[in-house]
Amino acid sequence: FTFSQINLITNSTEFPDRLSLMEVRLQAQEDEITLLKSSLADALRKLRLHDQQIPLLKQQLIAGKRNSLFHCANIKIFPPTTIRTLQKQLSKGSQSIKMFIRGRPITMYIPSNILNYEELRMDLPLQKLDLDWVYGYRGRDCRANLYLLPSGEAVYFIACVVVLYHIRNQTQRHYQKHTDCVRCLAIHPDKVRVASGQTAGVDKDGKPLQPFVHIWDSKTLVTLQQIGLGTFERGVGALTFSSSDAGTLLCVIDDSNEHMLSVWDWNKNIKHVEVKSTNEAILAVDFSPTDTNNIISCGKSHVYFWTMSTGTLTKKQGIFGKYKKPKFVLCFVFSLTGDVLTGDSEGNILTWGKSAADTKTLGKGAKETFQIMKQTRAHEGSVFAMCVLQGGAILSGGGKDRKVIRWSADLAPERECEIPEKFGAVRTIADVDGEELLVGTTRNAILRGTFSDGFVAIVQGHVDEMWGLATHPTQNIFISCGNDRQVCVWNAEDHKLDWCTTLEESGLCADFSPNGAVVSVGLSTGRWVVLDLQTKEVVSDLTDGNEQLSVMRYSPDGSFLAVGSHDNLIYIYNVTEGGRRYTRFGKCTGHSSFITHLDWSKDGKYIMSNSGDYEILYWDVASGCKLLRNRFESKDREWASYTCVLGFHVMGVWLEGSDGTDINALCRSHSESMVAVADDFCKVHLFQYPCPKPKAPSYKYEGHGSHVTNVRFTHNDSHLLSMGGKDTCILQWRVKGAAPGDHSKEHLASSSSVCSSSTFCYGQQDNQCFICNQEYVLCSKTSKSLVFYRSSQLLQLVKQCEIVLF
Repeated sequence: FTFSQINLITNSTEFPDRLSLMEVRLQAQEDEITLLKSSLADALRKLRLHDQQIPLLKQQLIAGKRNSLFHCANIKIFPPTTIRTLQKQLSKGSQSIKMFIRGRPITMYIPSNILNYEELRMDLPLQKLDLDWVYGYRGRDCRANLYLLPSGEAVYFIACVVVLYHIRNQTQRHYQKHTDCVRCLAIHPDKVRVASGQTAGVDKDGKPLQPFVHIWDSKTLVTLQQIGLGTFERGVGALTFSSSDAGTLLCVIDDSNEHMLSVWDWNKNIKHVEVKSTNEAILAVDFSPTDTNNIISCGKSHVYFWTMSTGTLTKKQGIFGKYKKPKFVLCFVFSLTGDVLTGDSEGNILTWGKSAADTKTLGKGAKETFQIMKQTRAHEGSVFAMCVLQGGAILSGGGKDRKVIRWSADLAPERECEIPEKFGAVRTIADVDGEELLVGTTRNAILRGTFSDGFVAIVQGHVDEMWGLATHPTQNIFISCGNDRQVCVWNAEDHKLDWCTTLEESGLCADFSPNGAVVSVGLSTGRWVVLDLQTKEVVSDLTDGNEQLSVMRYSPDGSFLAVGSHDNLIYIYNVTEGGRRYTRFGKCTGHSSFITHLDWSKDGKYIMSNSGDYEILYWDVASGCKLLRNRFESKDREWASYTCVLGFHVMGVWLEGSDGTDINALCRSHSESMVAVADDFCKVHLFQYPCPKPKAPSYKYEGHGSHVTNVRFTHNDSHLLSMGGKDTCILQWRVKGAAPGDHSKEHLASSSSVCSSSTFCYGQQDNQCFICNQEYVLCSKTSKSLVFYRSSQLLQLVKQCEIVLF
């Protein structure tokens, strides 16, 4: 088809949807041809023909000949996996920009209020982020990672952050110097210094990074030493300080195949000795409390007793003899009498003591060895944790039976209690005062309580990958959901879990209704439910298709709900009865891949959507969910939210060389001055908004230990929530440093002294706003912009309109 034929056909009303789809496909083919032309132009440039072509192209542009090869002499060839903004062209009387993702061109139309795209300046945002709160605890697969400091702070970790949570004051501090997931903790005998080891991780190119151990001061959060960089492989699995010599030495076991065991003078950063340990998993290690030269480690089917002498380490394996050899030895402690007590996967506590060697078995000259002196049946299932109290009593925590049992020094049972099933099994135990305990669980909760009064959760979190995140429209409340089938409602002000419910399927997306009374949650099977925020009841339960849902979005007035599915369709529902009744209005058909993101226009009539094959489509919902054939007509439309990762206003968030899946989510602030980005490399970025040019600068924030799946601003932009995928961690960031004129759109629109068309205008001429032509006079100048005020309102400096000059 030619353009004239398409225009003739599309004027007909006989097959509008089908022809709209054909036009989209034709545009894609023409984009591919454009890319081939660009490649040819680059080849010509490499043949040194550009010197002759550039003047010719300039003459053609001046003469108005706009059918040239789109500045072909300046176009480079990039690998098909990279993203770059390559071209600026004139199309249908309007400027447009093309960016390429995996070799596929995407056309972005430049809004009318931008007169000179090339001169746009991209600056860092005026705001920054500070880590305010960490939701969650890593108990599902880590051990011995919960301690109580004399300061009254519980120290534990999740993702890349070590959290110091003051139990009584309910405040948090954070040690943030790790570059990947923290895996183990050790407390120095002085109860002030802390050692934390991390996994290796990979960089954005997939290359492994080096793991290390940080030793730091828990009072000041100052790093005292970093050891092992370039020594450890894959990660640090276990570590411990010596105790009989005031904590001079640190023992570290890495996650390499041989599980290398090394002993360090950590203060001098000197490695004394290193030896291959075993090819089996190692779960715990510790120095003898009476002799620094003796070290014990345990893990899969073994207990090793190490002796350090003259720069070497020798090991003796614990002999189980007549006792059944367990599949795992999970934990151990030293009794006050010097015996070693191990907890294993058979549910037993074994007491190990030194005895004369069996010369018949070990040969002549064999020295004394550790052997089992006593077996105590402790738990049904595994013994996951053990702890010695000050008076010599022992605590043990069970797996299958979820019990915490107090034993006398000679292992006579004294007291016991059972952890509620919803919190999982006991992972680790920390003594508070001999009576009060802290218990970390396998379902990522930290409990506080006593044998008499039972236990309550003081820290809770998800236990599987999370994707769904939404913030309340008027309150400091947010919701999260994920593959663990939990839907959690959190109070961002009190830093607490308000309530949680378990669904039949995984929750992947969510959105609050504008009235804040209900929240809709999209599930992994095409089903979606609507929950009442107060009663927690399901008020609506519907299904669209049989594939997972990826986005739920209410229209600004709450009269519609859009449901984006992996079946390539957007389902539109009428919403009545305050969000409690839903009737199908229609569906948007035209995407050739699964829906990833969508946003409503401010008037609630249109939708912008992205899909898995990097399409940007626009829909006229009010007129029957029709695909808008001419995307150019949407270039000046204002959007109630901006979460689509592809669009002119957020084009600059894509880094050079990025893959099309590198950005999982983004969110524009309600003030429309900044945009937060969640990427695949554990980072949260903060850009200025709008951000329409490549290589835009941003602030980068670390803390997550896996791909960041979602980000959302709270209703007043005071905080940003970011959600990790596999790290099961939600980070709450405080937004600080907002510009003096950075007010919400609603506030600006209500002020008669400002430009009513836009918060930020894109140019200035003769002291007039390009959008509304109202007169302004220069009042102040900053490093980033010139600020203008209405000449009739000079005294009301608070009511201002900021005009950014480019």
